[in-house]
Amino acid sequence: MAGNAWRSTIQNLLGKYGLWLAGKENPQPQEVSRVLGAVKNQTSVTRGYAGGIQTVTIIPGDGIGPEISDAVIKIFDSAQVPIHWEERNVTAIKGPGGKWMIPPEAKESMDKSKIGLKGPLKTPIAAGHPSMNLLLRKTFDLYANVRPCVSIEGYKTPYTDVDLVTIRENTEGEYSGIEHVIVDGVVQSIKLITENASQRIAQFAFEYARNNQRSTVTAVHKANIMRMSDGLFLRKCRDVAENYKDIKFTEMYLDTVCLNMVQDPTSFDVLVMPNLYGDILSDLCAGLIGGLGVTPSGNIGANGVAIFESVHGTAPDIAGKDLANPTALLLSAVMMLRHMGLHDHAKKIEKACYDTIESETVRTKDLGGNAKCSEFTNEICRRVQDQD
Repeated sequence: MAGNAWRSTIQNLLGKYGLWLAGKENPQPQEVSRVLGAVKNQTSVTRGYAGGIQTVTIIPGDGIGPEISDAVIKIFDSAQVPIHWEERNVTAIKGPGGKWMIPPEAKESMDKSKIGLKGPLKTPIAAGHPSMNLLLRKTFDLYANVRPCVSIEGYKTPYTDVDLVTIRENTEGEYSGIEHVIVDGVVQSIKLITENASQRIAQFAFEYARNNQRSTVTAVHKANIMRMSDGLFLRKCRDVAENYKDIKFTEMYLDTVCLNMVQDPTSFDVLVMPNLYGDILSDLCAGLIGGLGVTPSGNIGANGVAIFESVHGTAPDIAGKDLANPTALLLSAVMMLRHMGLHDHAKKIEKACYDTIESETVRTKDLGGNAKCSEFTNEICRRVQDQD
């Protein structure tokens, strides 16, 4: 196929997914976020809110989602956080032309509030519709996933003094959702890497490092194998690094990072990477501090939209049994509060959560205890109130 014909074919294919970006100017993120997680000694914020009650869209999710969402709401009430919760459910529906979309009322709520808190969502395998998490990311252009991984005092794991942040490009790569059958028995999945998205996530990572007193940004890649796609990502990271001479820049193969991570995670600070690598590596890092049940996560998008979430599964086997651990969603909500500039409330809730875990007396089963979700929640509420 001639070059121009091939380009036209690819353009038409990508256009179906709203992903054809050729010819656009290199982007400057509309709002380079300075999201904070449950990480000690970090003070900068993304956006400030004027006084008064702020509306937050809450998506309880599936399985244990409603239980842990209720736990967070109860703890926030104890801390008298000035938030009004607007609950919305998210399921995949077909819009005009058969395109999958989230319910209009959920999109309208997020467009208005700009801030969301989300429990785990299920997407049954072979359900015929895309991952709900992927659909949310595409709907709101949630281009940056931020996961702080910090050791929790009093909660023993094989590693100590872990304090790193993974920043994952959230909209393209192998997760672009572009797949088709070439011939029977042969499926092609397109890995989309663009200059725009690569520059945007690289700039986000360096801004995050600068504004959160981080010293090093490591670009994670496999440009030795995927020379064009990962090569483009790496080049944009190098280009952006030139504008941040106060931040040390390193680059490392994904497999080498995984090896070194389990040997000495303290050698890493901020890591930035394409989508699939970030999905895998961020879970590995969560395992260093106790698992996804204690790891917060935030997704930052264009136009000031941000959704904070628990990234563990729906755990249908324990749903409705008062056994779930709300820590991951609670610490994600703490990230959300800092994003909103509500630092005092964030600090109070975070301290109560960590103190509860450290005390060892009221822990859920996955944390080595026997407490129910409600008991763990009540203990955090008590510690929040004791700080007044």
